[in-house]
Amino acid sequence: MAQHNELGNKGEQLAVEFLKRKGYEILERNYRYQKSEVDIIAKINEVLVAIEVKTRSTPDFGNPQDFVKPKQIQSVVKALDQYITENDLDVEVRFDIVAIIQNTLGTQIEHLEDAFYHF
Repeated sequence: MAQHNELGNKGEQLAVEFLKRKGYEILERNYRYQKSEVDIIAKINEVLVAIEVKTRSTPDFGNPQDFVKPKQIQSVVKALDQYITENDLDVEVRFDIVAIIQNTLGTQIEHLEDAFYHF
């Protein structure tokens, strides 16, 4: 597996553990619909949350969350809409980003709630 894929998978696992500690119930990981994917679908306080995880080994080229582009946002929204339809849900929805920088200096995790509205 390519090194960036390993870092991404490790980042998603760190994000899941981080979210669980914050009281989130993890419903799905890597939910796919057509060509769209949501890294994590979780629930907290009756709110359905789609979480995009961005992991980098260095902030030298920008913060991890800066790499979530409008086309990717549309893709996540599309997939979550399908998940809601598939499961016949009537819930409040939120889109978050968990940004992770992990390297020899340690691990930094930042959770940005309602992140898609800040772009």
